[in-house]
Amino acid sequence: MATTALLRLESRGYFRSSLVLVALFAIVGVFLFAAFPGFADEAELIEEAFPPFLAGLLGFEALHTIEGFVSGYVYPLLWIVFAGIYVAYLSAGTVVRDVRERRMDLTLSYPISRESVVLQKVAALWVPLVVLNVGLIAVVFAGVTVLGESIDPVALAMVHLLSIPYLLVCAGIGIVLSVTLDRIETAQVSALGLVFVLWLVEGLSEMDPDYEWLGVVAPSRYYDPSAILVHGEYAYADAGILLIAFLALLAVAIVIFTRRDL
Repeated sequence: MATTALLRLESRGYFRSSLVLVALFAIVGVFLFAAFPGFADEAELIEEAFPPFLAGLLGFEALHTIEGFVSGYVYPLLWIVFAGIYVAYLSAGTVVRDVRERRMDLTLSYPISRESVVLQKVAALWVPLVVLNVGLIAVVFAGVTVLGESIDPVALAMVHLLSIPYLLVCAGIGIVLSVTLDRIETAQVSALGLVFVLWLVEGLSEMDPDYEWLGVVAPSRYYDPSAILVHGEYAYADAGILLIAFLALLAVAIVIFTRRDL
């Protein structure tokens, strides 16, 4: 087996499902952008009507602007939740599926280390990362253009660039569960649920200063589309924290898998 054969094989398997999710983004985006004119006219009333928990969870700011609307509605739903869950779900099914279906024995019969197996399976996630980023950028630009609005392309690019560490952490959560658990469905559902619960924890922690510390463990705390699009603030330090968290999760996954009895 060539050094990168597993990477190429895994990469090909993600392309179609990633396109399906982009299509879902486009469908949901149609409904979201169609609602913008109404939101822009009643932005103040809408912001007051939403509970503080939900407003904080979605990051509502300046809903009367296209930047505030996109960062408060489009990205929390389509990107932080859907894309994060999707990447975690994919990652959680990688190793455990091969082990469960006895393909891992064949893979390891070639001159390839267990460390390389984990690294190549995670590296193969470049396909959904690229496809989803390009797809959502296209959806957002199309929606903004149809509405007759404009959005800063540099800020939009930074929203996606700084989201990569967040998505990598979601992948890291999935790969740890994939090398730990014995059932495919259990690993994937656990990864899906954990990413979603962490997002909820971050929103709940903002309601009460006494519990704000709980949000420290939530990767969504370190990625704020509103800060980028509305305020032009690029939190490189937060992105660095997420990258360190991803590398730590990856290291844990490698240690567990290399010591695991298959």
